[in-house]
Amino acid sequence: MSNEPLLTVKNLEVTFNTPKGEVNAVRGVSFNLGRERLGIVGESGSGKSQTGRAILGLTAANGRITADQLTFHDVDLANLTPKQWRKVRGARISMIMQDPKYSLNPVMTIGDQIIEAYREHHKVNAKEARHRAIDMLEAVKIRDPERVFNSYPHEVSGGMGQRVMIAMMLIPDPELIIADEPTSALDVTVQLQVMAILDDLVRDRGMALIFISHDLQLVSSFCDRVLVMYQGHVVEELAASALHEAKHPYTKGLLNCLPKMDGDHGDLPILEREASWAEG
Repeated sequence: MSNEPLLTVKNLEVTFNTPKGEVNAVRGVSFNLGRERLGIVGESGSGKSQTGRAILGLTAANGRITADQLTFHDVDLANLTPKQWRKVRGARISMIMQDPKYSLNPVMTIGDQIIEAYREHHKVNAKEARHRAIDMLEAVKIRDPERVFNSYPHEVSGGMGQRVMIAMMLIPDPELIIADEPTSALDVTVQLQVMAILDDLVRDRGMALIFISHDLQLVSSFCDRVLVMYQGHVVEELAASALHEAKHPYTKGLLNCLPKMDGDHGDLPILEREASWAEG
């Protein structure tokens, strides 16, 4: 694993203007990312998804991003024009969303959508693009890629749809994948299959991965390093293998709330919070 950072984030802030005033969704987040798998975990509203969206320039129109540094290699992500973003987004950094039924175009075949993603960033003819798309469907362990290629999104299962999304995001050969809870809509068995496929592809291609999730156990299994977020702040950073050695009471509380297969099967504990945690 290379120690050279692909992505540098220093003091990232994301603020939204709302009818009730400003909301600070991300506050002072800083980290470096090399060719590794970084997990960002926390409850809903902790700022983890907004961190990922800010990196890729997908913050909503009522949001404002500031950072002391937000760079990918030597590209200043905080100050790109729309034209410059088109050369980065998809080609160099891709994002896998939570639920394929909201991300895939229902009136286009799966094959046409994958081809579109490929040809947006590679000047190839239709025949070569089709061949590459079918190869990519095979790479995400789809057994009958020709059938799926010609299918519409509603004709495939949720797990198959998520594999299609992974294929679509990886076909331009990006260097960084941001996966925003990519398995949250799937059952446990399919979830593990999809994560294993994503993990293999990331390793084989030498890419960096930011895996955003609320599932601590999944993050500890598939990531190298973990950032724990609470109310917009990073409250703890540690190796995924050392998650059970967490020091911050919030991380400990999340771990204690996980159901256990053995031992006491009583009520799960309630996470008692302290005001100081929100201060970073």
